[in-house]
Amino acid sequence: MRRLNKSKAPWIPLLLACLCQARAETLTVGSFSSEGLNNWKSHSFHGETSYRTVIRDGRQVIRAESSGSASVLFRELRIDLEKTPYLNWSWRVKNILPGLDERTKPGDDYPARIYIVTGDGLLPWQSKAVNYVWAGTLPKETHWLSAFTDSSLMIAVRSGDSEVGAWVREKRNVKADFQQFLGRPVRYINMIALMSDTDNSGAKVSADYGDIYFSSN
Repeated sequence: MRRLNKSKAPWIPLLLACLCQARAETLTVGSFSSEGLNNWKSHSFHGETSYRTVIRDGRQVIRAESSGSASVLFRELRIDLEKTPYLNWSWRVKNILPGLDERTKPGDDYPARIYIVTGDGLLPWQSKAVNYVWAGTLPKETHWLSAFTDSSLMIAVRSGDSEVGAWVREKRNVKADFQQFLGRPVRYINMIALMSDTDNSGAKVSADYGDIYFSSN
């Protein structure tokens, strides 16, 4: 039997970690670059935000344009957060909504948001949701309850105009964010949605959304 060279032993944990990372599990939610809006539906709360596929920087993405409207693009699917707790996506905003207090009903508008729903529907009394938003005023990493319902937690993943016009990649531990919001673990989510809305302010915004997927790490 060949003996292990002890000088190489310290590298074993690193090698095993690399192998585990290589086998990281992923679950595609929105493959906009190849499938467009297949499997996605829309729902209007006020007017119609336009969601369409466009080619930007050599790839197909979703372009959202809102003018005093609030409609959502969503996909219903069951995701096990024990297996894939991390949400990964990229987005870009053309402009922000400065001067709004996002904690109030008149200021509850965002050029871009992605929200995750656990429960049975889009209506507040049917579900709990965590919203990842691009805020215009509140600082990055600020958390607050929606002005319209305490069933929805808002998190400012980005804020202000310093990165307007640039693609930004994001990664969030959805399981941990729900744990913080509800004070208890959530294993399954039932829906993911995109929303660019300006129904309260009556303003105009434009944003692009890239592919979305969940991962194990």
